[in-house]
Amino acid sequence: MPELPPLSLYIHIPWCVQKCPYCDFNSHALKGEVPHNEYVQHLLNDLERDVPLTAGREVRTVFIGGGTPSLLSSEAMHMLMDGVRARVPLSPSAEITMEANPGTVEADRFSGYQRAGINRISIGVQSFSPEKLTRLGRIHGPEEARRAAQLASGLGLRSFNLDLMHGLPDQSLDEALDDLRKAIALNPPHLSWYQLTIEPNTLFASRPPVLPDDDALWDIFEQGHQLLTAAGYQQYETSAYAKLGYRCEHNLNYWRFGDYLGIGCGAHGKLTQPDGRIVRTVKTRHPRGFMAGNYLDKQHEVAQEDKPFEFFMNRFRLLEAAPRADFSRYTGLDEQAIRPQMDKALAAGYVVESADAWQITEKGKLFLNSLLELFM
Repeated sequence: MPELPPLSLYIHIPWCVQKCPYCDFNSHALKGEVPHNEYVQHLLNDLERDVPLTAGREVRTVFIGGGTPSLLSSEAMHMLMDGVRARVPLSPSAEITMEANPGTVEADRFSGYQRAGINRISIGVQSFSPEKLTRLGRIHGPEEARRAAQLASGLGLRSFNLDLMHGLPDQSLDEALDDLRKAIALNPPHLSWYQLTIEPNTLFASRPPVLPDDDALWDIFEQGHQLLTAAGYQQYETSAYAKLGYRCEHNLNYWRFGDYLGIGCGAHGKLTQPDGRIVRTVKTRHPRGFMAGNYLDKQHEVAQEDKPFEFFMNRFRLLEAAPRADFSRYTGLDEQAIRPQMDKALAAGYVVESADAWQITEKGKLFLNSLLELFM
């Protein structure tokens, strides 16, 4: 019987002022006013229906994503967080993150969000170049990004993160590194630094911009990684860097194959049951359907034969070693079930093994898809 993993809560706010051309998240351009209280009530109803799947566990982290959660009023955020606490046991030391856009109105609400219990803010900067921000469809400028970061820093939050992209349309090495230096100068405890990719069903997919080639992307990553390391940031996940003690606990729980409730439009959940079943949930994507009370879109149990792939797909995103005991603890399977595949991974040089853990190698990172295919 598996041990029940730590439990997190993801809450999705689906609206944006406008849809960015690179974005494939479940976000919807706002028409009219945000239905603050009405949507929060639906979120809490959705949560209530999922509570029986949690086996009474304490929620250790909360992440409010979107869309643009900072379009929600601070009053609605209070109502939401009070409602969460009334329905599930929330750890007194829980990390509670909210994504925010650096627009002036949203930034002014930060202190109100903090009073609601938000103790970590993730600010979607993406770039400090006015030209690049325009190309990305962003509605803020560099000064608003700096102001939002300075405000988050001054609030005395537990932490804050800056989201920054590289490999942007027509971006040179110097431009990419300049963005990174400007982000580092704001001294965020955490930096998400990820490469722009063209996703299906986006505006960029139908009208692709010219992106840097593979050699240029490698130079950007290599020199950017050196900059971040020299500034005291440690890479702990493919696109995540943090100062000591400031890794994102919520994301770590995902990659360690922890459990999470997913509430709100299009949110995904993974919930291990006391009998060993792993239940995955997907919520209704469109706000219209969700706010009609049709919360659950799909629910299924993870098949036994799929558990090894799902476990390693998450664990090998992290650069830290994967404790061997966690495989049985969180899948309910004996390690012998994956011994032949792991032996192939070891022979290929994708992974090294100790008495206690598996560690992905540099080669394993480069050939991650080939490594994961062994467990399919």
